[in-house]
Order: sequence, then C-alpha cells, then structure tokens
Amino acid sequence: MFDLKNLISLNKKLVFGSMFLFVVAAIAIILTSPKHDQFDYARREVLLRRLGHEILLQSGDSTSTVLPIKKIASDEYQISFENAFSFQPDFLINIATKTLSKDPISADYVVNVLKRGNTNAIYGFAIAGNQKNNIISCNGRNQPSELYVINVKFKPKGIISKKGAYLLGGLPFLAFIGLVFFRSAVSRKGPAKLQDDAIITLGGAFFDVRNRKLLISGSEVYLTATETRLLSIFTSSPNLVIERNRLQKEIWEDEGVIVGRSLDMFISKLRKKLEPDPKINITVVRGKGYKLEVNA
Repeated sequence: MFDLKNLISLNKKLVFGSMFLFVVAAIAIILTSPKHDQFDYARREVLLRRLGHEILLQSGDSTSTVLPIKKIASDEYQISFENAFSFQPDFLINIATKTLSKDPISADYVVNVLKRGNTNAIYGFAIAGNQKNNIISCNGRNQPSELYVINVKFKPKGIISKKGAYLLGGLPFLAFIGLVFFRSAVSRKGPAKLQDDAIITLGGAFFDVRNRKLLISGSEVYLTATETRLLSIFTSSPNLVIERNRLQKEIWEDEGVIVGRSLDMFISKLRKKLEPDPKINITVVRGKGYKLEVNA
C-alpha cells in the first residue's frame, strides 16, 4: 500500500536519479570538452615564436632573435623582436594563417602590428575558422623598417564543447522525463490505486485489500468497493486529516463519474464496520474533512 514511507522512498529515488543524470552529463561534458591544459598553451607559445621566426626570415634577418613571448591578457599574446624589420602584409597574412592554423585551442584570432612603445595599430587583420568572416585590409602596402611588436588575440573558447552543450541543454528534458516518471509512479501507487495483495494492520484489525474485507475482533467483515477505496485512502495517512474534496475526487471524479450520494453516508457505514475494534475510529473534523484515528 502507498504510504508516507513509500512517498519518501520515491522522493529519494527521484533525487538520486536526478543527481545520477547530472553526474553522467557532467562527465560526458568533460570527456567531450577541448583539452585546455598547460600542454596546449605551451604549444601555442611555440607556434607564436615560430611565427616571429618566419617573419624575421622573410625580412632577410636570420641572426637576430625573437624575444620571449609575453602573455598580456587571458587569450592575448605579444611577439617582440630584437631588431627593426620591414614586412609585406601579404606575407604576414600567409605565414600567420599557415602557422596559427595549428593552434590546438582556437581557430579564430586577430593580429595587430604596432610600433614598440605605441598603442596604435598600424596594420591588422582577423582570421575566422570558417574563413567567410575573415577581415583583410591593405594587402599591397609594404611597411617600412621599424621596431615592431605583434599582438595576437585568440577568440576565447568556453569550457563546454558543442557536444557538451547539447548534453547540458538536454538536462531540462531529462528532468522533465524524470518528473513525468515520478508523477506516473505516484499515480500508479497513490491511495486510489489499490495493491491487490496488501494486508494492512489497523490497531488490532487487519485490512485485506484484495478480498475487500476486515479481520476484526475474530470476525470477517466484508466491504463494498467504495468502502474499500475509502479505507485505502484513510490508511495511507492514518491520524491525519483528509479533506472531503480529496475523498470525492479520488473515489469518483478520477474515474470520470461524479455522484450526488452523500459522502457522509459511506463514512457512516464504514465507521460502523470498524466499531468492533476500539483502537480505530473515523472522526469528523468540522470544516475540513475526516481523520482515521488509530491507537497502538
């Protein structure tokens, strides 16, 4: 029979089930997420040094050095050089796209060339992984020899990958399915749905749901279908007030039938059948409903 313990058990199962779904989704997100670890960032800095090296070679400088790469923001780096050099924008675009296409974290970035000590960019371009959003300007204008620095800003990547986002976005759907399952379980096991094999102890009596009878004071007392349903609802919440509306709804309205017969009449008949056991009684709570009082 569905009682308070069963309800608590179902609630626990729902909570643990939801937690399990969340953990599974979180693990899946982690497994499908990009590996933003120290190795990838170290590899990015090597690629940036490689870019600086290729720029110097193209300008005819094979002896000066590329200074240490500076990380000036979360996803922004600066390449500095020992000596001045000149560059051709076309070459800078080609070598940058060729080199930085190997970046393990982001395929989208913006490159700006500045004079050392100056915050104004003299040349720049933006590369997008899908190419259609590339922004290229001033390709044919050669730039004179200067002490340049090159800033490369990568598009930040979220922790959650596309697959992970799908999984996370599916959590509300999973929660909805869990709620439907829970409501269905409650509906199946609710007071109005009897378990045919249930035998419930009431004080010194026994309520045999399947056979619709009471074993009370050494005698067998048979119940009607309506009386059985009424007593089933009462035994689901002993010593608690049950509202009249709930009784009417679960006995008749849930079956699609609304009758005009008095609920009090059925309560009175059931009360008389319980009279042989002084430990159990159905009392009226005025303005609210009824209560099955069961004494140990």
